[in-house]
Amino acid sequence: MIHYDCTGPEGGEVLLLSSGLGGSGAYWTANIPALARRYRVVTYDQRGTGRSPAALAAPYAISDMAEDALEVLDAVGARSCRFIGHALGGLVGLAVAARSPDLVSHLVVVNGWMRADPHTVRCFDVRRALLRHAGIRPYLRAQPLFLYPSAWMAANADRLTADEVHAAAHFPGVANTLLRIEALLGFDAMPLLPALTCRTLVVVSHDDLLVPPVCSERLAAALPGTASARLDGGHACNITAPDAFDALCLDFLVS
Repeated sequence: MIHYDCTGPEGGEVLLLSSGLGGSGAYWTANIPALARRYRVVTYDQRGTGRSPAALAAPYAISDMAEDALEVLDAVGARSCRFIGHALGGLVGLAVAARSPDLVSHLVVVNGWMRADPHTVRCFDVRRALLRHAGIRPYLRAQPLFLYPSAWMAANADRLTADEVHAAAHFPGVANTLLRIEALLGFDAMPLLPALTCRTLVVVSHDDLLVPPVCSERLAAALPGTASARLDGGHACNITAPDAFDALCLDFLVS
């Protein structure tokens, strides 16, 4: 079973939010209030994370995560939806939109990619080494370095400490996390492109440490008619610049 939450008007147009590597629907806490004024916002904990406990088994791929997202959409009775995905969640959105083109009308991919760039692979190699050889707490201690700009981290030190404690208490497990990293590194959007017909917006953070902006730009260029927009705020720009992010998404989603 996949745990999900709904916020916003009953019977409203469904907007599914899909998180990145951490997988928790709570990742979108800062964005839900603005988005739920217009849409029936659905957030969910991806399989093997948060309130959707499971022992993931290899081989594990983005396509498996797409099946879970489709399960959530079916559970809420969505015959059509809008989809926002952050990083790994954006890859899930691409897979869902390719598999069910009549279901997804609008797709927002935040700091996503066609294939993992060597720089991104290097970053995840470091993160995997920390997890395997140093343990969960050093892995979580380093995580903000890949998500947020340095100035934002300095201004939010207490929040980051609290987030680290919470993440340690709800960590999905070393094996699950490593399988999820393998899935995102093994993703290739090229075979999906011919099936993608939905309106698409690629959000690009020019100061993203984890995913070089050129990766998102290549994705946008490969999808005819796709719009792209730049934001400040690092990899997790929806958290560091929520007002700008929400306004950008809402403007696109109602078009």
